[in-house]
Amino acid sequence: MIRLNEAQYRVVKKMAKAECANNDCGNCLLLDDGEPCVCVQSISYSLLCRYFREAVLPANREFCAEVMKDRSIELKRCALCKSTFAAGSNRAKYCPACAKIVHRRQKAESERNRRLRIKTTG
Repeated sequence: MIRLNEAQYRVVKKMAKAECANNDCGNCLLLDDGEPCVCVQSISYSLLCRYFREAVLPANREFCAEVMKDRSIELKRCALCKSTFAAGSNRAKYCPACAKIVHRRQKAESERNRRLRIKTTG
């Protein structure tokens, strides 16, 4: 069973309220057997709901990695801005924001070199 600290509990409670498809005004539709039942994720300091763990929690990769301490989602430090990010692969070097910048820079350099090669050979 995964235990949450106070800050993690608050984030999980907000996620359950805003993003969980089974949360209906604070009541869980999966546990509903005729009378309303309070969503367990909004009252517990543990991750009890399987649906929440498998469907809602992975939407926030950084938080999921922090809570689950899963090695498949590894937190890395960006080589450019030094912030932490959830790497999608073991080759990831930059956070998503910096990756766009670096990719554009590398592509521009590649095109410059290609144009230079065409001018000198042609």
